[in-house]
Amino acid sequence: MLSSIQLDQSLSKADYKAAMKTLIPQLSALQRRLREAEIPVTILFEGLDMAGKGVLINELISAMDPRGYNVISTERESENEKKHPFLWRFWKTLPANGRIHVFDRSWYQKVIQEPFEHRLSPKDLEIACEEIVSFERLLTDDNMVIIKFFLMISEKEQKKRLENLTDRRETMWRVKSEEIEHNKHYKRYLNICQDMLSHTESSFAPWTIVEATDRRFAALKIMKHVADVLEAALKKAETTPPAQPNALCDSSPLSTSILGGMDLSKSLTREEYDIRMKKVQKRLEKLHNQIYDKQIPVILAFEGQDAAGKGGAIKRLTKNLDPRGYVVIPTSAANMVEKQYHYLWRFWTRMPKDGHIAIFDRSWYGRVMVERIEGFCSEQEWKRAYRELNEMEETLSNHGAVILKFWLQIDKDEQERRFQDRMETPEKQWKITDEDWRNRDKWDQYRVAVDEMLLKTSTSFAPWIVVEANNKLYSRIKILETIADTLDAAIKNR
Repeated sequence: MLSSIQLDQSLSKADYKAAMKTLIPQLSALQRRLREAEIPVTILFEGLDMAGKGVLINELISAMDPRGYNVISTERESENEKKHPFLWRFWKTLPANGRIHVFDRSWYQKVIQEPFEHRLSPKDLEIACEEIVSFERLLTDDNMVIIKFFLMISEKEQKKRLENLTDRRETMWRVKSEEIEHNKHYKRYLNICQDMLSHTESSFAPWTIVEATDRRFAALKIMKHVADVLEAALKKAETTPPAQPNALCDSSPLSTSILGGMDLSKSLTREEYDIRMKKVQKRLEKLHNQIYDKQIPVILAFEGQDAAGKGGAIKRLTKNLDPRGYVVIPTSAANMVEKQYHYLWRFWTRMPKDGHIAIFDRSWYGRVMVERIEGFCSEQEWKRAYRELNEMEETLSNHGAVILKFWLQIDKDEQERRFQDRMETPEKQWKITDEDWRNRDKWDQYRVAVDEMLLKTSTSFAPWIVVEANNKLYSRIKILETIADTLDAAIKNR
């Protein structure tokens, strides 16, 4: 595809100026309308070295209000960024609703530069491309506009531009050694780019190839394309009826039920509990040091009915852990800032770095439980979320994370007993709210939603562990011993 591009395209100065008289006010107006419609926009500039990305980005943003956009220049990963999945740092730089972010190089450097430097195996390259496509689909499904440009120049033109910079003392600093290497191996680099384009082309985030030999031609093509895509996005938003909140969840039991077959009578004596608890906490203390040494990230998600014992289990889990190596993240309803982003943004940005533990007291699964049942998202959104959650966890697992998800199950009578205990005990009254009682009224709806969640999102790389939690002693031991066994196995496999 790239080798057949006609790179001698050009535009006269007069024609360029005439076109800009229309395009500049058009883009300015589109930016205002996008802000009002709360549509986030991501514009990526990739391409060959010396193709003029910086100059062309300047041309594009000259038509916009600087208060409404950010330009993000992507450098090589920092040491901290290397301790996370490669997409983590880009989640942190995504635009909020109504804003435009322009990337001077982006997540595509993972699948361009690393293969060129022989730092990415063919299998890992395939996985990274799949993760990128999944990432872009997830964002565009949530109404983000993604525009991707690949700037193309010939080998001869690239070499000429490099020489023009290196021949002058005041500009030679701008040339990096890797850019000279790319020109020396132009055809191999071009083939890597070609493979990247073919593996990441999609209907929801297509590539636009820009013939960048002539600056005016390239700038006009980019600005016209951006204007066309933004106009189409606004028209779609104006003509598409808003997503309807989900109707009340059907409380009919599923044909296959995980919760239905549970034996909630399992219990432990206090004596046995004390012996096993002391042993497993000491074991976890040692394992915590080992996962830091092996640089294994660990993600633990705790879900369950209100008063099922999540907080008590987390308290026992962390008792002997080094507080510098873990963080407990309580999850409540999204705040005003978090609502400006994709619903997974607030979780992605808090994932642990290598060697650390993130403990989520409630998690991203609220999308397919409380948000589904309470009508905080549409049916289309929560049904789509099963795939999105699995793909997110697979990305984390591909990076090497250990992921365990616990569902703590109690019966309705036990929950009522615990609610009453909280109401009658002054130091526990803060734990009980009117919302807890309202949720109890929807017990059957939650049961159906939880069963579906467990069936559709328990995977080999991020399994659900369903915990019989009527007896707190039994549930705490099961959780801590499961974590210890899993960490022990992960350490032995590294």
